[in-house]
Amino acid sequence: MTSATRRRSALVALAVLLFVVVLASIGIGAVGITPSQALAILAYQINLPLPPTLVVPFEQQQAAVLVAIRIPRVLMGAMIGAALAVSGAAMQGMFRNPLADPGLIGVSSGAALAAVATIVLGVSFADTLYKQLGPFTLPVAAFVGAVGATVIIYRLANVNGRTIVATMLLAGIAMNALLGAGTGFLTFIATDAQLRNITFWTLGSIGGATWRSVAAIAPFAFVAIMLMPRLARALNAMALGEAEARYLGFDVERTKRWVVMLVSLAVGAAVALAGIIGFIGLIVPHLLRLLMGPDHRGVLPGAALLGATLLLAADLIARTIVAPAELPIGIVTATLGAPFFLWLLLRDRRRSVL
Repeated sequence: MTSATRRRSALVALAVLLFVVVLASIGIGAVGITPSQALAILAYQINLPLPPTLVVPFEQQQAAVLVAIRIPRVLMGAMIGAALAVSGAAMQGMFRNPLADPGLIGVSSGAALAAVATIVLGVSFADTLYKQLGPFTLPVAAFVGAVGATVIIYRLANVNGRTIVATMLLAGIAMNALLGAGTGFLTFIATDAQLRNITFWTLGSIGGATWRSVAAIAPFAFVAIMLMPRLARALNAMALGEAEARYLGFDVERTKRWVVMLVSLAVGAAVALAGIIGFIGLIVPHLLRLLMGPDHRGVLPGAALLGATLLLAADLIARTIVAPAELPIGIVTATLGAPFFLWLLLRDRRRSVL
């Protein structure tokens, strides 16, 4: 089997897996909905006639739950999972470091600080923004924070027109600490109600998904998910070294700028709407490299499919394992991701010893 055939087969398998998880996410919950009922409800909503064999009875409660709750939640979870995973894969490719993720260069911290500032200063500041931006207020604020932090780090790491990734990494660590201090201060001065909102927001959740929030994240996520795979060949060349990539004709600096900008775009919107959801951007690229090798032509689109699948599966666990209550999804992803991260460290240590 050639690598291209293997890559296509893996992508098809991931697409099928995502479809199965989507069906489970739509159907499982306090109100059960079978796939045939979901099809009948959707056909009824858009006045699409179905063959008699596909027409099944359903209750109005099922239709309301499916249209108003389950589908927006599935769409938002899939977009956030895909955006985080694609961003993680691109960052690991750019840094040539399998442990890199968007949080390392302050993207998540910048988005978090801006979003928390919007919540804490919301009485006047966010109300004014909301009149102008509507449901896009929090994503735009988080995006501005993510881009602002990224631009500062990018400028610090840029020397004579060249970006030194090691400096970017160290500057990101320092910026994370500084932005974390700002977030901590805002948390300190927050009221009890704001503190509760911040706490639940930082634990991560897609429980508040609505059609408006789906519309808010869709432009940001789609741009990143669709454009990132176009950088795959350049990232493959950069894996050989920046000098080698330049010899092969790739504009390394432009590739870095696109990666940083798209990661800021996707992660800023994801953090704003769902809070801090860790490990998706870290573990998904690792799983894909184990499955189909290091070629970014497979890893980047595969990350979108597997990231969406894992986040929807985590959300399904979060809302069913302690039902009727609901766990923050960040707890689930951390519980699953942290052991995997430790396994990677132990595996690499064992290989270095051997």
